[in-house]
Amino acid sequence: MQHPTMVEPGTEVRLSDHDPDFREDLKKKSSEVKKRRNAALDRIYELQERLWAEGTRALLIVLQAMDAGGKDGTIRHVMRGLNPQGVCVAGFKQPTPEELAHDFLWRVHQRVPRHGQIGVFNRSHYEDVLVVRVKNLVPEAVWRRRYDQINEFEELLTESGTRLLKLYLHISKDEQKERLQARLDNPDKHWKFSVGDLAERDRWDQYQAAYEEALTRCSTEHAPWHIIPANRKWYRNMVVAELVRDTLEDMAPQFPEPEEDLSGVVIE
Repeated sequence: MQHPTMVEPGTEVRLSDHDPDFREDLKKKSSEVKKRRNAALDRIYELQERLWAEGTRALLIVLQAMDAGGKDGTIRHVMRGLNPQGVCVAGFKQPTPEELAHDFLWRVHQRVPRHGQIGVFNRSHYEDVLVVRVKNLVPEAVWRRRYDQINEFEELLTESGTRLLKLYLHISKDEQKERLQARLDNPDKHWKFSVGDLAERDRWDQYQAAYEEALTRCSTEHAPWHIIPANRKWYRNMVVAELVRDTLEDMAPQFPEPEEDLSGVVIE
């Protein structure tokens, strides 16, 4: 059954059609929210152990959002309690000179989780059709070719045993303002604030257009996008946890059979 957050491949995305405040008529402190969230987290823990033991496939969670969209918070809340051996998180900031000397996917492919792991990309290869486009860092003819290159890359990962779960955390411009202001008002959060964030905020409409095209052109059968209502952090966390659980359930990892018959083993 298709999840309501999924972008159906072949459909055109308009972010204005998606309500970032959506919450299914749930309330933050309701017992149902707590029950659903905890049930999903508990099941993720169980399935991660199976995935790690199986060691033949991986899950890659791709997180994209506008500044202050909640990528760090999502990772912190949904990945908590997992076996750290089986989790890897990679962030992608401005490329280094070494990375720029290669194709744009070179640095990304190196951070794909190994089989048995759950990997999380905090930003990703999609920056090369988002910030690169908005800031005119390469010619349009270059970044336009990247949609097909990204789709082919993700198909390669899928065929090689890596399942992709791509999540766009959708917040409103007003919500972003509140979150940036909260960082500015709290000295303990000043490290998360950059004056450059304001320049990026001025490009809100350009980024929305860039996201819409990326979500439209790169939601595929093998790696669809999901648009997560993310104004309410508690709802975002619950939905993401359920999607991670559902994806692992669909992968159905299994404990491997023992290499030898252990039925007659006696430990003295």
